[in-house]
Amino acid sequence: MAAVTLKDVVKRYGRTEVLHRINLDIEDNEFVVLVGPSGCGKSTTLRLVAGLETVTEGEIRIGDRVVNDLAPKDRDVAMVFQNYALYPHMNVFKNMSFGLRLQKVPRDEIQQRVETAAGILGLMDLLKRKPFELSGGQRQRVAMGRAIVREPEVFLFDEPLSNLDAKLRTQMRIEIKRLHHKVEATIIYVTHDQVEAMSLADRIVIMQDGYIEQVGTPLEVFQHPRNTFVAGFIGTPPMNLVPARIVAGDGGLKLDFEGRFQVPVPEKPGAAIEAGMDVIMGLRTEDLLIDSRRFPQDWRVESVVEVVEPLGSETLVHVDLEGTAFIAKSEGRRLIRRGDRLQLAMNLEHLHIFDAEKGESIY
Repeated sequence: MAAVTLKDVVKRYGRTEVLHRINLDIEDNEFVVLVGPSGCGKSTTLRLVAGLETVTEGEIRIGDRVVNDLAPKDRDVAMVFQNYALYPHMNVFKNMSFGLRLQKVPRDEIQQRVETAAGILGLMDLLKRKPFELSGGQRQRVAMGRAIVREPEVFLFDEPLSNLDAKLRTQMRIEIKRLHHKVEATIIYVTHDQVEAMSLADRIVIMQDGYIEQVGTPLEVFQHPRNTFVAGFIGTPPMNLVPARIVAGDGGLKLDFEGRFQVPVPEKPGAAIEAGMDVIMGLRTEDLLIDSRRFPQDWRVESVVEVVEPLGSETLVHVDLEGTAFIAKSEGRRLIRRGDRLQLAMNLEHLHIFDAEKGESIY
């Protein structure tokens, strides 16, 4: 396997620049997920690495080779597409071995590679079936197997689970994670689903409008978002982001919500906040609970329930807090109705504050 490096990579279509000086280092045997909304540039970045698009400016390295001018077949990468791209007239064995046969790999070696990949993916009993005889999850495993048999330096996945139903997506996430452990591969994976990104990645690359917003482990980007975009994109449901103003009060600084109510701001070394600043307060639903005594240091206020989303193990509760909307959590077995008045507990140890103009984290 090999490391992948993107240095000052720019991609333009005519005069339209869609990637702006992308810099990214992916280590050998690392699982990196590119995530972001549609049009953010994640699939374009993947296609540049694959050689399906040409780099306008900058440099892409795979291992110790600059691959800008190499054809896709010479880059030693294998790509798994969203639509599987299986040949309908070929059985599973022939689909998986097709690329090897084109390369004129010896028959015994083809047999060995296909059987090894089929064993990893649980396809041994399906090798004689054709694609129409397979489920969606089985077809996706065949597409993965076709990539594995090539034994490439880098695996590229372009939204491979988006055509599957929710249950199959969960199963295939586990399969892909196991695949990474078994083949010890360098994997670059593209998705718009932040749940996939969080559950699969060693590191997440969050993109927006052709820029990289933040790179980090799933826990890092969840707990320490660099800006409001990352804070609102990572996490289900997204972080509560509410405009406020920093004011001075008894006991220190406070967040003021248009004079309706105030939330104390715990002292934090190095925080770049002061009275008079317009900011955005951030607090995750995990830190905003209904009638909870879990938090050692918190702040409570009465709120009115507007919408209830029962999810089984937990319930998401959309509340009105003195005219300000928040999403809070309650344990799932409790019956909550619209219009109920409930105590809302905020865990201020995990409070986030962002600059209102730039959206950057300042606390």
